[in-house]
Amino acid sequence: MPRHPATVLHSGSRLPRASRRARRSADIRARLFRAALELFAKHGYLETTVEDITEAADVGKGTFFNYFPTKEHVLATYGAERIKAIERALQEARKGGRPVLSILGELAADLAGQSSESPALLRSIYAAHASCQPVRSELQKRMQHGRGLMTEIYALGQERGEIRRDLAAAELGRLTQIIFMGVTLSWSMNPDTSSRKTAAAVWNLICTNLRATNPRAHPKGHKIAQGGG
Repeated sequence: MPRHPATVLHSGSRLPRASRRARRSADIRARLFRAALELFAKHGYLETTVEDITEAADVGKGTFFNYFPTKEHVLATYGAERIKAIERALQEARKGGRPVLSILGELAADLAGQSSESPALLRSIYAAHASCQPVRSELQKRMQHGRGLMTEIYALGQERGEIRRDLAAAELGRLTQIIFMGVTLSWSMNPDTSSRKTAAAVWNLICTNLRATNPRAHPKGHKIAQGGG
């Protein structure tokens, strides 16, 4: 039986029709996302309109709503990248092959590295969170999700005897989240050094206070990291 025309590759150069559509859709979404972030950084979130975004991305105004229901969803997508980083750290911690404090130190640097592209963008995002209730609601959802993931990571460290147990894992997750949100905000206001270096320095400072007084040997023969990063 002959193949459907859309699935035939001629001379190895043509993609299936569905694949071409998917690639085009992904490209448009990425253009809209990049254009929105650039405009947020330049003009501010509240001052940027959907029409501004679609014009910068060179697509029709209605196209925006095929990918993002609202402007708030652009920021939600931006925040989702940070959630993915925490999810990867949790997966690594679950494997049990490395000290949890070391994984958390790398996570702090990773999140700071993601935020280092544009201090102006960060300032715009923080301003939107402060002044716009729908944006603030999205932030609160992400914070709650991220805090839950951090709690799981800390709980694993406590179970393995790596991390102090006099504070609940949920409280350690909450405090760590607050500390690094403050670090990011402070850096965006005065980016006088690398955000990654700043995050690493802060992590090294608090890591000592997170470590268990008499940490047990790591299950797979690894010693507990002294620097955590």
